[in-house]
Amino acid sequence: MKPLRVGLIGYDGVQGLDLIGPSDAFTIAAVEGENGKPEACYEVTVIGLTGKPFRAESGLLLHPHTTLRDAPALDTLVIPGGRGARIGPASAVIARWISSRTKKIRRIASVCTGIYALAPTGLLDGRAVTTHWRFAHDVARRFPKLRVDPNALFLKDGPFYTAGGITASVDLALALIEEDYGPRVSLSVARELVVYLKRPGGQKQYSEPLQFQCDSADRFADLASWMLGHLRSDLSLETLAKRACLSPRHFVRRFKQTFGGTPAAFVENLRLDDARRRLTERTQTIESVAASVGFNSDDAFRRAFQRRFGVKPSSYRSRFEARATSSSNGTTSRKRPRQLSRSKR
Repeated sequence: MKPLRVGLIGYDGVQGLDLIGPSDAFTIAAVEGENGKPEACYEVTVIGLTGKPFRAESGLLLHPHTTLRDAPALDTLVIPGGRGARIGPASAVIARWISSRTKKIRRIASVCTGIYALAPTGLLDGRAVTTHWRFAHDVARRFPKLRVDPNALFLKDGPFYTAGGITASVDLALALIEEDYGPRVSLSVARELVVYLKRPGGQKQYSEPLQFQCDSADRFADLASWMLGHLRSDLSLETLAKRACLSPRHFVRRFKQTFGGTPAAFVENLRLDDARRRLTERTQTIESVAASVGFNSDDAFRRAFQRRFGVKPSSYRSRFEARATSSSNGTTSRKRPRQLSRSKR
C-alpha cells in the first residue's frame, strides 16, 4: 500500500500544537500489511517557506523537510495556525502558493487561525468555515464572504476543511483518517493519543467556562471552575450569588452583561455537556447520568437533553454504540469522503 502524503506548512510564529498534533496523528495511523506487519497510512512532510528552521510561538525550533518551491505532490495539505499567520507576512506567501497548487491537491485544511492564510485565496468564499472562537468575529469581518461558525470543532465544505481552536487539529486529523481508512484505524490512533475519537460538542462548551474565568477579574474569577467541579450540587441562583458575594439581582445583571445569558441557562449547558460525555462512556444508566450532573429527575433531564441536542439521551447513546460497534468490526479499506461537520448536535 502506498501511503498518502500529507503536507503541513511551517513558518515563524506557528502554533506548535497545530502542526505537531496532526503530524503525530497521521504518523501513528497504520494498517496491517500482507506480511502481518503494520504499514504506515501516511507520509508526513513539513513544508517550510524556506529551507531554514522556523520558530514556533512557544520558541520551539523546527526543521522543515522541504520548501514551498520544492514541495512534492500532496494528497492533503494542512495549514496550521499561529501568530505568524494572523499578523505576519507568512499568510500572503502561503496563500499565493496554495492558489498555484490547489488543483493538484485532493483536500486542503486550515487549523485554528491558519484560515488567515487560506481565506485570501478566495477558495473558501461562500463556504461554511470555523476557526478559533476568539478570532471568529475578526475572520468574519476581514473575509465577509465566508460563513463563519464560531462553535464548530471542525467543518467540511467540499474539499476544504477548517478546524477550531488548537486541539481541534487532532479532532480534524482523526476525522480525515476515518474518511480515508475507516473507523477502526482512526479509533486505534485515538486510543494511542488517549483522546476522544469523536469529541462531543463544539468549542462553546470549552470556551465559555474559560471566558467566564478570564474575563472576570474579581468575584467571578473562580466560579466557573467551581461549577464544573460541583455539577451535582446546588447551583441555584442564590447559591451562585452568595459564592460571588453579590445579591441575586446584582449577580444576574452582572452575569447577563458579561456573558449575554442567564446563570440558569449557563448551568444547564454545563450539565448537559458533561451528561453527553458520560453517555458516550456507556458505564452508567441514563438515570444515573442524570443524577450525576445534578438533574432533579430523569424526566427533566430527558426533556432538557432533547431540547438542547434534538435527540433523546437513549437515542444519542444508541448512535454512539453503533459507531463503536462499527469501529470494532470495521474494515481498513478506504471509504468515500462524507460530511464531517460536527458543531451543535
